[in-house]
Amino acid sequence: MQIAKLLQEEKVLNPTAYKRRAGIKTPSPETDDPYHWNTNTVVHILERREYTGCTVNFKTYTNSIWDKKQRETPLEKQAIFYNTHPSIIEQEVFDKVQEIRQQRHRRTKTGKSSLFSGMVYCADCGAKMRYCTTNYFEKRQDHFVCANYRSNTGSCSAHFIRTVVLEDLVWMHMKAVIFYVTRYENHFRAVMEHKLLLSSEEKICASVKRLEQAQRRMGELDRLFIRIYEDNVAGRINDERFAMMSRSYETEQEELKVEIQTLQQNIEVQERQIENLEQFIQRVHKYKDLDELTPYALRELVKGVYIEAPDKSSGKRRQNIRISYDLVGFIPLNELMKEETA
Repeated sequence: MQIAKLLQEEKVLNPTAYKRRAGIKTPSPETDDPYHWNTNTVVHILERREYTGCTVNFKTYTNSIWDKKQRETPLEKQAIFYNTHPSIIEQEVFDKVQEIRQQRHRRTKTGKSSLFSGMVYCADCGAKMRYCTTNYFEKRQDHFVCANYRSNTGSCSAHFIRTVVLEDLVWMHMKAVIFYVTRYENHFRAVMEHKLLLSSEEKICASVKRLEQAQRRMGELDRLFIRIYEDNVAGRINDERFAMMSRSYETEQEELKVEIQTLQQNIEVQERQIENLEQFIQRVHKYKDLDELTPYALRELVKGVYIEAPDKSSGKRRQNIRISYDLVGFIPLNELMKEETA
């Protein structure tokens, strides 16, 4: 909606008006206002994979010749052919947009929004932290609080942090990372490669083991289906029992299919760790002259910010945060600094 409003304010022709002025035939009816953008049009553009240079087939399906209603085909069942034409959007940018759209970062009733919305998590319970503001708040009073905290009645403690403090801490850490990567790139690459390989090897081994178990169970279920079918035909299992067992096996198979697909995707992600590291380094170089925190730089470099419970043991309130960077996860910046200065 925000994008649609901005396009309308900037007097950008909507697709129908643009095609008609260019002399291109379109079945869409002409709108009274050629600059009015429908939110669904914006969504369709943001989700259109063809802009990345690929061709997508079987995006919709119908159940039968009697039921002609078109339904969306799940992404995993669509046929995608890559590099079939020149791209106008990089795959990396497209993927980042889809990731952002999955996050909740709507404006509050006051019309205010935070560039961190949808990115801040509680370090203890893992819940997202809510952005809190009112028209009576000054900017320094806006804050994030754990979604599971309800004035000591929730399941988590008050992981509270003011937005201005969060912005300062994240920007300070990002500046340090950008400075270190651009100045000591080789050392950063060597340390992170070792860290990522150790992490990915453990995760790959666990995923492969579970994947093999799930695939074996799928094979067992196929054999069980055949067995109970034969027992039903032979009269050893009545129809009611057969139907109940069939439903149970089918449900388990559907769950296993989803799990197998997720495990395969996780293994692919882990195997691309080194490639991801190089992509991250390239991104950081883009921002070597960055002099202030911008929403685009934040979304490109940072995956999530985790807020720890405040520490008051010293008599003063200390708030620690942990930043997970996109593609590489947590960066041991303090250790890297010590090694470089040693």
